[in-house]
Amino acid sequence: MKRAASPTVLYHREDATRTRRDILSVATDIASAEGLEGLTIGRLAKEQGMSKTGIFAHFGSKRQLQLATVDSAKQVFLERVVQPSLKQGRGIRRLRAMLENWLAYVEQTVFRGGCFFAAASAEFDSRPGPVRDQIAQLTKMWLVGLRDETTNAVSNKEFRASIDPAQFAFELHAFVQEANWAFKLFNDRSAFLRARRAIRSKIASAEPQHRIGKQK
Repeated sequence: MKRAASPTVLYHREDATRTRRDILSVATDIASAEGLEGLTIGRLAKEQGMSKTGIFAHFGSKRQLQLATVDSAKQVFLERVVQPSLKQGRGIRRLRAMLENWLAYVEQTVFRGGCFFAAASAEFDSRPGPVRDQIAQLTKMWLVGLRDETTNAVSNKEFRASIDPAQFAFELHAFVQEANWAFKLFNDRSAFLRARRAIRSKIASAEPQHRIGKQK
C-alpha cells in the first residue's frame, strides 16, 4: 500500500508550487515587455532575491523557463478572457464577450507589455522550435474559437448565411491586435474606443436586415 505523504513533505511541495508561481508571474510580465529571450535565470534570480541554483531547480534550462512562461500566460488568458466568455450563450453573445474581455485584458495592462501573445508571436514567428510551436498553437486555438462562434452565429441566424467565418474572425482579431499595438507604441487609449467601434460595425454589418430592424 502506498503511504501518504507526510505533512512536512506536503508543506514543501506547496511552498515549491507557490515559489514557482511567483517566479512565473514576474517572468510573464518581463517577457510581455522585453521578450522571452530577455528572460534569464540570472535576471529572475535577481528579481526574486533568489540564487541562480534556486531558479534553475524549478526549470532546468532557459527553454523550459520560456515554455513555462508561455503556459503561465495562457492560464492568465483563460482566467481573464476565456472563462468569463463561456458564461454567454453560443453565437453572437459569446463572440462579443470574447472580444470585449480580450480588449479589457489589454486595456487594463494585465501585463505591462500589453497582450502577451501579441508580443510573443512577433518575437518568435520566424524562430522554429518548441517555443514558437506552443505560441502558434495557442494563438491558433483563439482564432478557431472566434471562427467557431461566428459559425454558431450563422447557424443561429444571427449572422447572414453568406458570412465567411474564417475571414470574419481574422478581421475581428486584427481590430484588437491593432488596438494593442497603438496603445503600446503611442500610449493611445483612444485605440480601444476605435477597436470597439470597428467591432460593433463589423458585427452589425453581418446581421440580417430584419434583426437590425428589431434592435433599433
